[in-house]
Amino acid sequence: MKTEALLFGGVALFFAGIAGLYGFWSEEPAGSAVLVIAFLMAAVVSFFSAVQYRRKGRRPQDRRDAEVADGAGPLEFFPADSPWPIITAVGFAVAATGVVYGLWLFLIGLAVLSRGVLGLVFQYVHRGAGREE
Repeated sequence: MKTEALLFGGVALFFAGIAGLYGFWSEEPAGSAVLVIAFLMAAVVSFFSAVQYRRKGRRPQDRRDAEVADGAGPLEFFPADSPWPIITAVGFAVAATGVVYGLWLFLIGLAVLSRGVLGLVFQYVHRGAGREE
């Protein structure tokens, strides 16, 4: 992650410099705002990569003597079938239709969408405690 942190740090510095020059010479706020946002996004990725490198150290991908098996970890949990993606999609469709037909339909769709998202997020909240739903 050290390489990624340095790479995105360089990209962030590039966008910071370009934003300063562009803002000074063009005096146009929209382009300057876009360049500042690009700088901030690259800085966030660089910061995240640097923090991960400090926490976890070098990855097997960073070492020249590493084998493919060094990077293999345990398989993750793959959930069974779930009704929540369908409920979320229906809620989004109703909310989008509500934008056209009225606030009442939008609010109903927003409620269904919220329930679907919460169901997705908390579907396996008790999985680590030895109880699966």
